[in-house]
Amino acid sequence: MLDLRPNCELCDADLPPDAADARICTYECTYCAACAEDVLHHVCPTCGGNLVPRPIRPARALRPELKLGLANHPASTQRRHSKWSRDQIDSFVNDIRHIPPDQR
Repeated sequence: MLDLRPNCELCDADLPPDAADARICTYECTYCAACAEDVLHHVCPTCGGNLVPRPIRPARALRPELKLGLANHPASTQRRHSKWSRDQIDSFVNDIRHIPPDQR
């Protein structure tokens, strides 16, 4: 189950569970749309995978018998930050951003 991390790992913008502008990679690294598009060019600076819109978890269980939704599975509150410097990120992204995600 996705952590639904609460912030952009680059600029630290808040990304609540219902944020339409949250982007994630396959390892759940999380960025705001502005950083994903303008800085990272849709490349995760950790794994090199692509960044896609994060799904929005329903606020409540729409099928109560399954006990799903945020009420039963809350989002993470642990804020995370990229361990890479901006220079390292820029270099990595520039080296591979021209390669389609399915060929990286």
